[in-house]
Amino acid sequence: MIKQNDKHKDNPFYDPTLNKRHRSSKRFKVFTVTSLVFSIAFLAFFLYDMITKGTPAFKQAYLHINVTYSQEAKNNYRKAIDRKYSRVVSRAWLRTVPTQMEENPELIGKTIKTWVLADDQVDQYIKGHYYKLKRKDRALIDDMKAYGEIDLKFSKLFFQNGDSKAPEYAGLKSAIVGSILTLIITMLFAFPVGVMTAIYLEEFADDNKFTQTIEVNINNLAAIPSILFGLLGLAIFINLFGLPRSSPLVGGLTLALMTLPIIIVSSRAALRAVPDSIRQAGYGLGLTKIEVTRDHVLPLAFPGILTGSIIGLAQAMGETAPLIIIGMIAFIPDAPGSILEAATVMPAQLFTWAGMPERMYVEKTAAGIMVLLTILISLNSLAIYLRKKYEVKW
Repeated sequence: MIKQNDKHKDNPFYDPTLNKRHRSSKRFKVFTVTSLVFSIAFLAFFLYDMITKGTPAFKQAYLHINVTYSQEAKNNYRKAIDRKYSRVVSRAWLRTVPTQMEENPELIGKTIKTWVLADDQVDQYIKGHYYKLKRKDRALIDDMKAYGEIDLKFSKLFFQNGDSKAPEYAGLKSAIVGSILTLIITMLFAFPVGVMTAIYLEEFADDNKFTQTIEVNINNLAAIPSILFGLLGLAIFINLFGLPRSSPLVGGLTLALMTLPIIIVSSRAALRAVPDSIRQAGYGLGLTKIEVTRDHVLPLAFPGILTGSIIGLAQAMGETAPLIIIGMIAFIPDAPGSILEAATVMPAQLFTWAGMPERMYVEKTAAGIMVLLTILISLNSLAIYLRKKYEVKW
């Protein structure tokens, strides 16, 4: 390596800007490392905040008290428990007492000591969070805690129930079912249409102004705000075709419109990565263009196509704005039974919970984000696994 020396400026290899370029390179390296450290720190803080806030939601407070299954309780659920517990027991749970007696007639006339779901304020008080309890209710809870009549149990309701006006009774079941149905519709429409479009543009279409215009529009569609797809879905699927509002069918088709450009672009990139020697070898054997594409090019490009499609699906699962426009943010306590019934999705459900005044929704929102992140990470991991498994070395 030739060293710079100010004493020998007559050296033909002397570069007066070399030291300055070295300093610029060092500054650039410092900036990039700082940005990387800042990004990792922000991600770590975000995950720590979500985990610390969301973990308590997977446990809920239960009270061990006597429940009387009488005819009076069947007509008035408040009669099922002692009056002193009326402000510390979940009213949503008490409303299920008449249903329990209808499903289990042998309970009628019995008094059973059982674990009962506590009110959300009691739950927050036991967990050491912000609460609104009167002094006598706090004293009752403290006495029950001292005698082991209170326990934090795993919250099955978080996965078994849908949305509810009672924070302690709200769950993600309806949102999870709605998300699954919506994503099924999305992939059934977006995947075949997107892949076939990519095959046509990459393998069969001529390079003319028409195809160039299509390519420009596809690239532009991949970059526009997602809320515009919601407006498009509202105008076409609901106003024009009259499909049911808030249904997984409309939500899936709307997300399919948003996912199509991503699948097309990624599929074209996968097809373009297949060496031309594969095509030329097929033509040399007398195969037609369709046979070469179907039997040779497409199988080799399939890992990349599948990876791009799964990543597009993961992105669609996290979208909220287009689904708000078509009404999938409504209060849906029951899971939809078909793609035509009203439904909501996990991002929209979390958006609703984040705006609720009750403090228990804070931890439920964080727990829901943890569940959503787990699903998204799983989908991305699946994409990486499939790419590695089916990847062909040329």
